[in-house]
Amino acid sequence: MSLMAAPSAELVDIDDRKQLRGVLGAFPTGVTVVTVGGEQPRGMTANSFTSVSLAPPLVLICVNNDAVMHQKLAEASTFSVSVLSAGQEDVARHFANHSRPAGTGQFEAVDWVPGRAGTAPLIAGAVAHLECEKWRVYDGGDHTIYLGEVLTAGRRAGSEALLFAGGRFRQVVAERSEGRAA
Repeated sequence: MSLMAAPSAELVDIDDRKQLRGVLGAFPTGVTVVTVGGEQPRGMTANSFTSVSLAPPLVLICVNNDAVMHQKLAEASTFSVSVLSAGQEDVARHFANHSRPAGTGQFEAVDWVPGRAGTAPLIAGAVAHLECEKWRVYDGGDHTIYLGEVLTAGRRAGSEALLFAGGRFRQVVAERSEGRAA
């Protein structure tokens, strides 16, 4: 048996934010809109979202310390996460746009529904919704890690999620079966 050398990845300068972002962006993620409610609700596109635990049900989001959402989450006791569907790239771009209106005005451009457990808006047409109570907060360098205990969760069956990889929005492409047995 002979050992063959695997092709090596090109090393990047980890102090170069653009190069490091390129490496980290090679991992496809889902796209979410994180929201907080109250008198001045806020939404933010985020792909730093993941499940953490089933018992208790926990999820995490990571938010840049310089983002407006960082302060809103620091003040809020609850937040919501809407997992965007494949057809909601425009919604993702809207909540990533730093020039969108503040407060309730930013929600006028999208369809949304009120949450059941809190005041944070949920994006209509999303693949899934989670309403969370802030559980723990951790320092994550230039980001803050917010853990949320899931209070309510819902999923729209038959929908595909919007993905982000390599600096672009993407969609899942399902393989078609040619009628062959596996």
